[in-house]
Amino acid sequence: MPKAVNFAKRWFAERGWKPFPFQKEVWAAIARGESGLLHASTGAGKTYSVWFAALNQFARPAPQSTELKPRKRKPVAAPLSVLWITPMRALAADTARALEGPLQDLQIPWSVGLRTGDTSSGERAKQGRRLPSALITTPESLTLLLTRADAQATMSTLKMVVVDEWHELIGNKRGIQLQLALARLRQWNPELVIWGLSATLGNQAHAQQVLVGDHGTTVHGKVVKELIVDTLLPPSIERFPWAGHMGLRMLPQVLAEVDSSSSCLLFTNTRAQSEVWYQALLEARPDWAGLIALHHGSLSREVRDWVERALKEGHLKAVVCTSSLDLGVDFLPVERVLQIGSAKGVARLTQRAGRSGHAPGRPSRVTLVPTHSLELVEAAAARDAVNARLIEPRESPHKPLDVLVQHLVSMALGGGFTPDALLAEVRTAWAYRDLTDEEWEWALAFVRYGGLSLTAYPDYRRVEPDEDGIWRVPDARLARRHRMSVGTIVSDASINVKYWSKGGGGGSLGSVEEGFIARLKPGDGFLFSGRLLELVRVENMTAYVKKATGKKAAVPRWNGGRMPLSNELADAVVEKFDAAARGDFSSPEMHIVSPLLEVQRQWSALPRKDTLLAEVLKSREGWHLFLYPFAGRHVHLGLASLLAWRLSRDMPLTFSIAVNDYGFELLSATPIDWNERLTTQLFSEEALLADIIASLNAGELALRRFREIARIAGLVFSGYPGAPKSNRQLQASSGLFFEVFKQYDAGNLLLTQAQEEVLRQELDVARLEQTLRRINNRTLDLHVIKRPTPMAFPLLVERMRESLSTEKLSDRIARMVSDLEKAAGPEVMT
Repeated sequence: MPKAVNFAKRWFAERGWKPFPFQKEVWAAIARGESGLLHASTGAGKTYSVWFAALNQFARPAPQSTELKPRKRKPVAAPLSVLWITPMRALAADTARALEGPLQDLQIPWSVGLRTGDTSSGERAKQGRRLPSALITTPESLTLLLTRADAQATMSTLKMVVVDEWHELIGNKRGIQLQLALARLRQWNPELVIWGLSATLGNQAHAQQVLVGDHGTTVHGKVVKELIVDTLLPPSIERFPWAGHMGLRMLPQVLAEVDSSSSCLLFTNTRAQSEVWYQALLEARPDWAGLIALHHGSLSREVRDWVERALKEGHLKAVVCTSSLDLGVDFLPVERVLQIGSAKGVARLTQRAGRSGHAPGRPSRVTLVPTHSLELVEAAAARDAVNARLIEPRESPHKPLDVLVQHLVSMALGGGFTPDALLAEVRTAWAYRDLTDEEWEWALAFVRYGGLSLTAYPDYRRVEPDEDGIWRVPDARLARRHRMSVGTIVSDASINVKYWSKGGGGGSLGSVEEGFIARLKPGDGFLFSGRLLELVRVENMTAYVKKATGKKAAVPRWNGGRMPLSNELADAVVEKFDAAARGDFSSPEMHIVSPLLEVQRQWSALPRKDTLLAEVLKSREGWHLFLYPFAGRHVHLGLASLLAWRLSRDMPLTFSIAVNDYGFELLSATPIDWNERLTTQLFSEEALLADIIASLNAGELALRRFREIARIAGLVFSGYPGAPKSNRQLQASSGLFFEVFKQYDAGNLLLTQAQEEVLRQELDVARLEQTLRRINNRTLDLHVIKRPTPMAFPLLVERMRESLSTEKLSDRIARMVSDLEKAAGPEVMT
């Protein structure tokens, strides 16, 4: 290979820039042929670190013509040398612009191309003839490239793979898909250089090992990047807060902040909240029409592109957005970020803060906008956690067999495979490092015969060995179907709600999120469409119901868009409460919230690091238990259901449940001596899995997980372009497979995977087990209260949303708050 050229030194010098030490470290590591992980703050220069390393090592300047009168002709671009993997299509175009700039300035004969789901058929055909020197693509599109029969020849010139925003991929099946693709590329080229880029990873050693194995290196971008986290303080607070409103009481303060900023982003946690805030801003300031915009995942691609372009060019004063703008799109004009409500995690908050000041040397600023009083405590805790860099870890899933089955068919298309060679290759992917021979043989049999129960159906004989022992896809129709189904992203579905009728044809009440219904068992009651209903059965994506007889206990509404509080942020919140219990109100947020905390202390107690706060209350509704483990709403739902189940084994009891991120409420109409019943046995880890499965409708949850698994594994086909199958058809088909496997192929490993994913993802059993362990290591701090405390009140409101009432919720809350304020007396600032 010709001698390397230091393009980086020349390009930086022309601009009067000096590279950071971490950039030089990456350039040197790649020059030595090393792979690794670069972890640096957002806007620190990660892209140029790996891009110039690739140019220095693999590119050469355009040859100078020796002709006296050189003819104008475009030099032929170098063959494919770099694959740049991005987790989002929206990042691809922005990345392409960043990579093309130095090529033009330095006259390097390289081309840059995009290959995503948005790439036109004409561009795809052009790439089919010759790929660009650097191809920016997604995990799904990379796998599709590997299904080409000439994939090995096409990738023969590849020198380097860059995985951008690795933290967004490592913890999900898209990351597993990428692991398998990289295993194939490494098998074709053992000298392949692979680098991951990330700004928010709490377990960098694990992230590096998953991507590049034991022999990689980690480079830390130790650039002084000022990250400012402050809070927009309200003029007054509620001593009895309730969550669930949109935070519009802070609208005047937010308007003032937006007005004083040249360009800002307003992040919300849900699409509904972003819609409400966008409309509120426009109504308050109609003169901002055309200067503010909305951006979330449900908007069309054209609208989102327009907003991103206008924001980048500095034409917008503010954009109200969701996580759709979380990742590394480079918006230099953005001066600051406002986060409406809790960000729920340190990594998410850091990532969003980095959307402002997106350049080396510029500070990033995020201002937290509390939507209720307790979020002031959370805001103070979030700032401490960010300053301490308590970033959440992200773990790679463990050998999902649906992704492996899809990969086998893809590799059979991409030139074919021999089982022994492919097994050795697959085991080099971290997720499948301990794949057993039995699991491998099952996967091979599944793609060849469809398992024990599908052998009679030709559509499930997708791969067969030819006369030379090479496993290939023998049917062109099945090959087309597979290519259209490659990927691991499966959207959630809604489920219809209908009245049950023995003759069929019951009236429809509408539709509700499937995740809500999945947690109900027949006989459970819930509020929907202004009616108290009882679930009869779930069949073919329809929940059949009847009117509830009497006032049955309502279960908590489950909203998949509600992100749970992370462990790191929850621990920081408890630290703040603990400090307040010691009289420390030093931060502005804690000072302003002190009247609320003083009422909590007087009526009960403040949470402490070494105690488990429990409150019991007797009211006209019954006997209440309020418990505050600070483990996030997912764990609290599982924990509340678990305790209710264990309590009801000894005596017949019916419970209403309400949960939030700080704790949960159990309400029983039957007298309960909580002092006697809150024992270590109640919180035991013994028989935990069996009790969890019994306490929730785990069979329905497993069926829901199986629908995703069935689509990824190729059991159900989503339809051809222009003729897609409906969600109902897809879900009905997967439900049929689920029942067939249970009855005729009980050992099918996809069923086992569905059960494991329910426990790991839906119920977060690992965190639940950890929470039980922590509870047993703490002292129970039980208080009998006369009235709801400031911490109990939000849980009452959560449950009231599900209660049948002709009153408006806000009116009822206002009356309750008034009664509690009278009992609390005048506010006293500490």
